[in-house]
Amino acid sequence: MFIQPRFISFVLSLFIAISTASFCSLVPNTPSTSVATAFLISLTSSFLLIYFTVEYLIFKELFKINTLFEKLKKKDFKFPKSGNGFKLSPIESLNREITLFAQLKQKEIEDLKKNETYRKEFIADISHELKTPIFAAQGYIYTLLDGAKDDAEVSEKFLKKAAKSLDGLDELVQDLLTLSEIEMGAAKMKKEQFDIFQIVNEVFDQLDKKASKKKMKLISDRNVEKPILVIADQKRIFQVLRNLVENGIKYGFDEGGYVLVKVRQELDCVEVLVEDNGTGITSDDQKRIFERFYRVEKSRSKDKGGSGLGLAIASQIIEAHKSKIFVSSKPGKGAVFSFKLFSIKN
Repeated sequence: MFIQPRFISFVLSLFIAISTASFCSLVPNTPSTSVATAFLISLTSSFLLIYFTVEYLIFKELFKINTLFEKLKKKDFKFPKSGNGFKLSPIESLNREITLFAQLKQKEIEDLKKNETYRKEFIADISHELKTPIFAAQGYIYTLLDGAKDDAEVSEKFLKKAAKSLDGLDELVQDLLTLSEIEMGAAKMKKEQFDIFQIVNEVFDQLDKKASKKKMKLISDRNVEKPILVIADQKRIFQVLRNLVENGIKYGFDEGGYVLVKVRQELDCVEVLVEDNGTGITSDDQKRIFERFYRVEKSRSKDKGGSGLGLAIASQIIEAHKSKIFVSSKPGKGAVFSFKLFSIKN
């Protein structure tokens, strides 16, 4: 049980009042009424002053600290935000520092929990992604070893399928290595000056056949003849645009679908937009679409191929260029991915 501030204040003020009245009584010819008045004034003023000091500057803050430690014992890390007002006492300052420290630890704990969840999801995802091509290749090879190799036509067919599965596995491993290098900062961006439309044309040349199979159009919205120069890693930006355009082809509508690349020149940067008129992305999926292995409509996405790392790699590359990829979409109304790069006026 704590000693009440009123009791402490009264005892101290009573001591001060008695001392004051005693000194007054030592003065010759001092009336007793004056001594009594000095006693009461001293008692009242001392009590109010000491009570305010003890209650509001010491006990109140000590109670807050005590409550804070009680919450820590119960592993309750939800604390009110500390104010930025005037500090009346060192104890109040200490209380705020403890609160800020506890809030920092709360954030660290939440981050650790998120990382633990992310780690578990990543292990599950990578296990699944690796298992699929490995089991497929194993199935074809063991079938050949069991006697199918004697049939030349079947042998060639199965070997091609096994090779395709292993190619998919190699693509997955390469994408993982690329993503890991970028995240760890090992992959340095070799920035140079180049025309962004040149990269767009190279991407279209590579993916034109894939788009034609779906009877989709690849469109470049270029309204100026002069080059639009940017400063970036040409190879990495090609990788970003290829991933975004290929993503638009995968989820675009057959016959009548399109992927449109727009470039907008701004004051000191260039905004690149990749738009499609495909199935679109829900708001919930938009929050996670740049995570590793995250797939929109997983059951359908698996059939469309890919490692599931394309958007994660694109996001990391753009972040390494001190920028960010944004997505805007509504289900059934396509999607628009956009990012900005530093530019050079010409």
